[in-house]
Amino acid sequence: MNNEKMEAIRATGYGTASVLKLQKVNKPQTGPDQVLVKVITSSATTADAMMRSGKPWLARLFLGLRKPKNDIPGTGFAGYVAEIGAEVRNFQVGDRVFGETTLGFGANAEYLALKASGVLLPLPESLSFSEAATFCDGHLTSYNFLKRLGKVKKGDQVLINGASGSLGTAAVQIASHLGAEVTAVCSGKNAGLVKSLGASHVVDYTKEDFTRGDNCYDLIFDTLGKRSFTDCKRVLKKHATYYSPVLKFSLLVQMLYTRFFSSRKAVFEATGMLSDDQLRSLLAEVLELQQAGKLRTVIDRQYPLARLSEAHQYIESGHKKGNLLIINSDDFSSFQSNLILKQQTT
Repeated sequence: MNNEKMEAIRATGYGTASVLKLQKVNKPQTGPDQVLVKVITSSATTADAMMRSGKPWLARLFLGLRKPKNDIPGTGFAGYVAEIGAEVRNFQVGDRVFGETTLGFGANAEYLALKASGVLLPLPESLSFSEAATFCDGHLTSYNFLKRLGKVKKGDQVLINGASGSLGTAAVQIASHLGAEVTAVCSGKNAGLVKSLGASHVVDYTKEDFTRGDNCYDLIFDTLGKRSFTDCKRVLKKHATYYSPVLKFSLLVQMLYTRFFSSRKAVFEATGMLSDDQLRSLLAEVLELQQAGKLRTVIDRQYPLARLSEAHQYIESGHKKGNLLIINSDDFSSFQSNLILKQQTT
């Protein structure tokens, strides 16, 4: 019996951010094919907040009907290998690593155990823990939609709705890298940010409705699911596609209908439900982009683990730009000190 304890955030049920509580829980044991990761940084995402709320209800078929089956939230993480199972050959204790837990969750904790064959990669020395922890939300999901699903190519007209969020800031860069002419939809105050990431055009949604405009697109990526396929159909070119990572029953119906009866398609996919092999391969490609200087991570705020509920509240305020970083409590002071020192020397 494992009696060692660790700090973790637990969701005591579905609901507001107040259901997230810092508690002492059993430190996970390492199976023979697993590694135990000492988590330095993890992420807090819009998807995390939606799953915590238990909405849409359809998602509870996967997450748990009355309360989360896996009650420690968080999927993206970066840290050190603390232990390895007897069968593990591809990692050693002390290795810097990053990845995601997919539907296993559990990243908003001091330690997590996952299969060595899972979505786990060595962390290059040139990549910080803070950047790496957020890779599997914005970067990986957007890459999946734009490269694997959308097959974006040079000359495509691509619109990114929610362009200043974690998925949006990644999507603008990825679509631009693939050669698309990118239109970014965000508030006017974030126009400079998305232009710096590669957007050719910016639509301020507070002043203009892109679905009523004159321009049409080969691909629309609605990162937040704010505008429906029906809204966007008018500005989709023939044989164009509307993509969204946000699960809605109406989108599933439209996806089925357009598959057979329309040249303009609606597509939903949960990137986290791809196989570990697929996700690991896509993540390796994303890492190559970052290492080549083609992809940077936008971090809005950082919070200690104990204040994860505040991070979720900030997400739901609708003002988040890029990513939110969660630092474990025993690492937060040193992280802040290093950040201040870095700012003073640059």
